[in-house]
Amino acid sequence: MIVRPKGTKDVLPAEAGLWQQIEAAARQMAEEYAFGEIRTPVFEYTELFSRGVGETSDIVNKEMYTFLDKGNRSITLRPEGTAGVARAFLENGLMGGAMPFKAYYLISAFRYERPQAGRLREFHQFGAELYGAAEPFADAEIISYADGFLKRLGLKKVSLLINSIGCKECRKKYHEALKEYFRPHLDEMCGDCRTRFEKNPMRILDCKEENCKKYTACAPKMLDYLCDDCRAHFESVKSLLTAAGVQYTVDPSIVRGLDYYSRTVFEFTSDAAGAQGTVLGGGRYDTLLEQMGEKPVPAVGFAAGIERLIMVMTAENAAFGGKRRGKCYLLGMDETSRKTAFTLAQKLRGAGIPCETDLMNRSVKAQFKYADKSEARFVVVLGERELAEGTAQVKDMKNSSAESVKLEELCQYLSGRIDL
Repeated sequence: MIVRPKGTKDVLPAEAGLWQQIEAAARQMAEEYAFGEIRTPVFEYTELFSRGVGETSDIVNKEMYTFLDKGNRSITLRPEGTAGVARAFLENGLMGGAMPFKAYYLISAFRYERPQAGRLREFHQFGAELYGAAEPFADAEIISYADGFLKRLGLKKVSLLINSIGCKECRKKYHEALKEYFRPHLDEMCGDCRTRFEKNPMRILDCKEENCKKYTACAPKMLDYLCDDCRAHFESVKSLLTAAGVQYTVDPSIVRGLDYYSRTVFEFTSDAAGAQGTVLGGGRYDTLLEQMGEKPVPAVGFAAGIERLIMVMTAENAAFGGKRRGKCYLLGMDETSRKTAFTLAQKLRGAGIPCETDLMNRSVKAQFKYADKSEARFVVVLGERELAEGTAQVKDMKNSSAESVKLEELCQYLSGRIDL
């Protein structure tokens, strides 16, 4: 038997409903914040990610699915959504439109890493990107947007951590301070940290190796090296979040794992599903387009992994969304009533009522068993007597009650009860 590749997952019908509810909440939030949907290719030229995501990131160094196509061009399956949106923003001339440009996406992405709970090689993201606004209001709006989305999912045990990693100018002094601090410990640190020491010492702070953490815990803090402009920007972001009622904690260790971030960075974390983990993260990336060889354009955004969201929602037993729509099962007791059930099902579906009927010539007992197993809320029983009377016996599977309903009133009867 052929099995699915390691690090991938089948989303079966029984759990697809939760995915659809999360996606519906994402789309609803996007509409409320006036973000339009953008869809970009699953694969891009590799250069987009090596220049945009950053050569010192783990994604580019270790995790990308890269291959040569038949034209000998280097192609990469997208490992995240931001770089593709940036490319689309530039290529399609969106900079000439109304600003700020605001877009959201629901995508699959791919990273070659060790599969674990909430982290797969093929995973899915909801993300939002805002281009053209350099003001702190944009940062606060994106964070408020993310906070509202998580609340809409019913999550209560999520904490918002924020930090500022400054701009290129104030980071120069900070990089020097980090090098001075880490230099005596380099021999005891991992190979990745030794490489980052020369290329981007701030990335050392994101190392997950336990031995390295004991050094990063006492490292100098970026907040002590912010220039006046970056400090004022961060103070304004905090003030706006407080005014909006968004609770947060300043955490100087938050740096995010991608090279394009600057100034505001943030993470929503939760330990509901075990070890503390990031549920949603983002920040400002004013230098992203510049890294791609274009003029700099201020930008800020976030992304959330849907698999991780589902894991945390399940652990919290989150009360999320409206009640599931019920469905009804039309049960025909003989050949004639099965045909009537089949045509009646089309009428009910046209009225927006989810329903099923027998497609396998099952016995009455087997049909009842199937209806119960498929969690039908109502079973509409049609037999010779019912057809002669122009009625149906409607059995409520929730409380085992039954009621005779005229066929011409069936749509109205079920419409008023199917969601109860």
